[in-house]
Amino acid sequence: MEIRIDPVEIAVERDHVSGTLLSPATALPGVLFVHGWGGSQEHDLGRARLAAGLGCVCLTFDLRGHERNAAQWETVSRPQNLADLVAAYDWFVARPDVDPSSIAVVGISYGGYLASLLTALRPVRWLALGSPALYKDEGWELPKRRLHEDPDLHAFRRRPVAWHENRALRACRDFTGDVLLVEAEHDQTVPHTVGENYAAAFSRAGSLTKRRIAGADHAFSGKPQQKAYTDVLVGWLTEMVRGAREHEAGERLDARKRARQAGGGG
Repeated sequence: MEIRIDPVEIAVERDHVSGTLLSPATALPGVLFVHGWGGSQEHDLGRARLAAGLGCVCLTFDLRGHERNAAQWETVSRPQNLADLVAAYDWFVARPDVDPSSIAVVGISYGGYLASLLTALRPVRWLALGSPALYKDEGWELPKRRLHEDPDLHAFRRRPVAWHENRALRACRDFTGDVLLVEAEHDQTVPHTVGENYAAAFSRAGSLTKRRIAGADHAFSGKPQQKAYTDVLVGWLTEMVRGAREHEAGERLDARKRARQAGGGG
């Protein structure tokens, strides 16, 4: 997240005074939103608007099997949806107004699962997961809809799973950026154990922030719970982006001070 620091000369009467102008670079942090199974990009637009207000470039999109591509609902697989996310990421970071070193990915439910897998394939600085789902590695190529026919899926989500036993958790284990993990208090789809499995896997993360939304179901369907989740997410993004900008500016100023001292400046 480059911060520009430029020396300036300001005319005053018949003289000049020296100054230093600090400004954000042209490329801004990017926030990529990944909706859940059965959702759409429409669910993320409100949060994307707020994130854009922080000075970020935001992208929402529809996974195959949804909205315009709903005809693929019965056949689309996890590899295909992961390819959708990778394609969206690559298109996004190629934009001249996006800083590829400052990318946040926000995923909810199935989107959180895909976002975790993305971190093993592409650089991600900040990762926010809301009620992230967890699936067995078996049947990777099967249509996603068929995964729910597994009679053991519910039990699988209620038992501890070590990071090395699951593809998504292995990706989380290798992730060294900052993480926000949000749980719904009354989640009947993704029970508390899944969140614990994710949290344990993030042992190498730069930071891990965990929040539980009181009274929320899996989809955060109640208006108060939606607002609470949005407030948590935007507050965390604000902290991450602002902190990164302040850190970058501090490093630049320290480097400038050392250079001046080395050159004999007062």
